[in-house]
Amino acid sequence: MSACVPTRADEPRREEHSHEPHSPPPARRPRLAGADVSASIAVFLIALPLSLGIALATGAPLQAGLVAAAVGGLVAGRLGGAPLQVSGPAAGLTVVTAELIQQYGWRTTCAITVLAGLAQLGLGLLRVARTALAVSPAIVHGMLAGIGVTIAVAQLHIVLGGVPHSSVLDNLRELPAQLARVHPAALSVSVLTLALLVLWPRLPGRAGKLLRKVPTPLVAVAVATTTASLMGLSLPKVDLPSWSSHALAALPDGPVLGLVAAVLTITLVCSVQSLLGAVAVDKLVAGRPEQSARVGRSDLDRELLGQGAANVVSGALGGLPIAGVAVRSSANVHAGAVSRNSTMLHGVLVVVAALLMVPILELIPLASLAALVMAVGIQMVSLHHIRTVTRHREVLVYAVTTLAVVFFGVLEGVALGIAMAVGVALHRLTRTRITHDETEGVHHVHVRGQLTFLAVPRLSRTLHLVPQGAAAVVELDGSFMDHAAYESLQDWQNTHTVHGGTVELVGRRSGVRIGEPTGPAGLQALTGVPTEEGADCRCHPWTPWRNHQCEIPEAALLRDGQPGDVQGTGADDAGGSTAPSDADGAHRTDGTDSTGGHGGIGGHGGNGEPDKVSEPSRPSDGGTGTLARPDTPQDKAADASEDTGTSTATGTGAGAGTGAGPGTGTDAATSTGARAGAATDTGAGTGAATGTGAATDTSRPSARQLARGISAFQRNTAPLVRGELARLAREGQQPSQLFLTCADSRLVTSMITSSGPGDLFVVRNVGNLVPLPGRESGDDSVAAAIEYAVDVLEVRSITVCGHSGCGAMQALLASEPGAAQTPLRRWLRHGEPSLERMSEEDRPWARLAGRAPADAVEQLCLTNVVQQLEHLRAHESVARALRAGELELHGMYFHVGEAQAYLLTEGHEDRVFDHVGVADLSA
Repeated sequence: MSACVPTRADEPRREEHSHEPHSPPPARRPRLAGADVSASIAVFLIALPLSLGIALATGAPLQAGLVAAAVGGLVAGRLGGAPLQVSGPAAGLTVVTAELIQQYGWRTTCAITVLAGLAQLGLGLLRVARTALAVSPAIVHGMLAGIGVTIAVAQLHIVLGGVPHSSVLDNLRELPAQLARVHPAALSVSVLTLALLVLWPRLPGRAGKLLRKVPTPLVAVAVATTTASLMGLSLPKVDLPSWSSHALAALPDGPVLGLVAAVLTITLVCSVQSLLGAVAVDKLVAGRPEQSARVGRSDLDRELLGQGAANVVSGALGGLPIAGVAVRSSANVHAGAVSRNSTMLHGVLVVVAALLMVPILELIPLASLAALVMAVGIQMVSLHHIRTVTRHREVLVYAVTTLAVVFFGVLEGVALGIAMAVGVALHRLTRTRITHDETEGVHHVHVRGQLTFLAVPRLSRTLHLVPQGAAAVVELDGSFMDHAAYESLQDWQNTHTVHGGTVELVGRRSGVRIGEPTGPAGLQALTGVPTEEGADCRCHPWTPWRNHQCEIPEAALLRDGQPGDVQGTGADDAGGSTAPSDADGAHRTDGTDSTGGHGGIGGHGGNGEPDKVSEPSRPSDGGTGTLARPDTPQDKAADASEDTGTSTATGTGAGAGTGAGPGTGTDAATSTGARAGAATDTGAGTGAATGTGAATDTSRPSARQLARGISAFQRNTAPLVRGELARLAREGQQPSQLFLTCADSRLVTSMITSSGPGDLFVVRNVGNLVPLPGRESGDDSVAAAIEYAVDVLEVRSITVCGHSGCGAMQALLASEPGAAQTPLRRWLRHGEPSLERMSEEDRPWARLAGRAPADAVEQLCLTNVVQQLEHLRAHESVARALRAGELELHGMYFHVGEAQAYLLTEGHEDRVFDHVGVADLSA
């Protein structure tokens, strides 16, 4: 293969392909990206005023907020497992820290922060980070909402020109008196700050778009500070004492139980907030393809270790407790950061500001910082979260947690929230409503809630209200059924069916059946033969495909010694040999069954291993085919093109043939996998007949799977889509896209494009090739499909989709000059321009965003998509539609192993295939 791989002497990375075509390229040396620099500046401008405001709200020295911000950026940013999460003093810790300072003093609070960091390190070493995510979101959001209410009420006193009290109740009681003695200067500065916080993100027009790039908190505090200074307002301002007098941690002093509770509280709040923040950052990054290709998913255990180390350092240096901060992390992601360098650089900027910008910081009015923190507290009571918990019927847990945090404290509030969540879960688990009614002779049993052993007596009594032999529909409106309830329902269903009744199990949406029929009825409908009670098939619609086909017991199919008298539909297999098409259109003609996923011509199996040589046909199968699946790519390319094989059909049935012919027939596989060969069935033991592929011997596994699949469609899917298909039948097809892709069996076009009937006009062939018009040995079927789609159906776009591990591309790389021109090799000639394009030195190679192609095969797969798009433009109908602006061309690459789609960037000279994320709606 190395002889066919193009090389370029001027590019060292590509030279490696000539020696090791399947080896990954070497990793590039890390460097500081410009996006990280700009993101760090944006985060720093947000973190500076917020850190001072949170320190003010807790009653800690204002330097403590700067220490925590710097340590969060440098230590947590370097050691944490979430590269883009920004850590520092968090508003969620304000109430807890303020209580600790009030009770134990500042230096003991620093010691508690150190101990909490050590606890986080221990939890990280135990790798229990994922356990923290088991806490109900209603509890977490309720905790944050309670903290937000506490912060807002406390800071309201400073906004009005007063001094906050230690508890929420005291603040609420003193609020009327504070309103009576409002400080006009403090109130005016606070109102100006709040107005800017609200209005700045809503500035209209192009100028507003440019101005909105400046962080809102910085603008609000800066404008308020400038206004207060110019007007000469007499207000309390930031006071940063000399760093030489900064208070550090001391040995904890206080009751042991109280200190332990304080450490647990800091550990819980910091850990949960940081881990949930890391998960939220992952979601933000996943929606931005340019970042997701360069940033990996968060390592939560490492993140917990990083947060623990940061808290140890921050506490030891006299800083506030540290946690992941949602506002700063979101700004970091939206500013385009691509590595942890942005977080660390923001910490460096905080250190520089703390040392060199003290005179400027001391101009900031405390009222402005209080207004900023109050706005953050109000935002912590999220209406979106309230709607979410209401929709999931957990508003009671949310409300209890919020009120408990406000009136009793964070630790007590979380404990009460957990107790309420457990109570709600038990109530849901034990509360089941079962009713029975009869409508037009059909008995309906409605089950509302979860089915557990506690509900089995009521379920059994209700089910026995259905008379024997009657039609019954059981509607299950719940998400859980334990073994006792399942056995009770299954036993009743089997008994009711045996006595002539019918049972249909449906979900909460009317008409949606639960799985496929089980027990004797299901088998009897499929085989036409009564079966034993123990033989059943429980295939559910979206079980993994490799386990999706159930095996019907052989006894059910060989009853009375008649293996072939079941009438079915599908490809002909009278000789026991239906050759299902493999990926890329290469067909098996060896008479063996193929149920696994194969990688196509020269590809790999569904389990990632190379295809094994298939076993020869067994005499009992009636097949005498001798073609075997080769091991080497060269053999595969040569042997996969042999489309003919002989098979002798013998039978013992009483059927009569409909024609005459020899005892053996030639089975010719077409490019679409349909059989055009002869199927022979001996009627009296000596006669032979030429069939047309209408008869199916369901004693063969492949035929049984086909028959069961069709039966499942008619039973489950057809009733749901019949109306839409009827509309399409009346109105005709009106697809918006022509989708040209490979015949590989692993590419399910409707699945990867989320399309349905009538959406796509699909053309599939080996290697997703588009022959040039008028070329020798061309294929008019592809050109005809293109002409029909563009001129008749008037599609608006054409997509050429390649995929990883394409067997056609492997065969193209492995082809040797002068080899015999089999049908497959003649077809692959249309892919030779792609191979030539990859070898040209004056053209940039097509590549994936964020990484180099894994090997030469993937490089050729990408190049082939680009080349086939150029072939498309050579077709007259396509060129005419492009000139008129009525058609768009798109390139797509699907990585099978990653289940990841990539789209070719329009107008990009380097031919980059961009990652399509889960939230990429523009694609």
